[in-house]
Amino acid sequence: MDFIQIDLMRHGEPQGGRRYRGQIDDPLSEKGWQQMRDAVGDRHPWQHIVSSPLLRCAEFAHELSERWDIPCSEDHRFMEFAFGEWEGKTTQQLTVDDPDRILKFRLDPIRYRPAGAEALDSFASRIASAWRDVLGLHQGKQVLLVAHAGVIRVILAQVLGMPLQNMYRIEVGNASISRVRVEPNEMLSTLVFHDGRL
Repeated sequence: MDFIQIDLMRHGEPQGGRRYRGQIDDPLSEKGWQQMRDAVGDRHPWQHIVSSPLLRCAEFAHELSERWDIPCSEDHRFMEFAFGEWEGKTTQQLTVDDPDRILKFRLDPIRYRPAGAEALDSFASRIASAWRDVLGLHQGKQVLLVAHAGVIRVILAQVLGMPLQNMYRIEVGNASISRVRVEPNEMLSTLVFHDGRL
């Protein structure tokens, strides 16, 4: 295989359910563990696993690594977007005084960035830097990247040549997998499938 194939896997449901978690380090719920185990099953085609260091990604990545004897590394650059004042809050809490707050953010995350949140271009830059390193280190291999919805959206926006401000138009479900194939010398990146299972 002269190309690199990377499976992008979002973590399962964390403890505490749906909320803008960002870099809060909640572990997976029992349901989240089951979602991830079901998504992979007994399949393990990877030669390397890369993970965000946050527990909801890293604990499953290391379990998979130990089970199938696959090398695993963590990269802090693959941590989720820092949501600032939104971190830890639910959609209901955030829309009490502005019912359109979430919609405005999703339509234009640059203009409607949460107070104290990471700048979107800075977030995209750190993801791009980590992505380039994965490509450089693992040519000709199949790699699993266990990360977050925001991270996966940025990567897919870059692969598809989408404007970054449109990244929230990409749905990324819990424990879903998207596959990207990158040709030698990064001449062409292709989305093979999205938001599915192996």
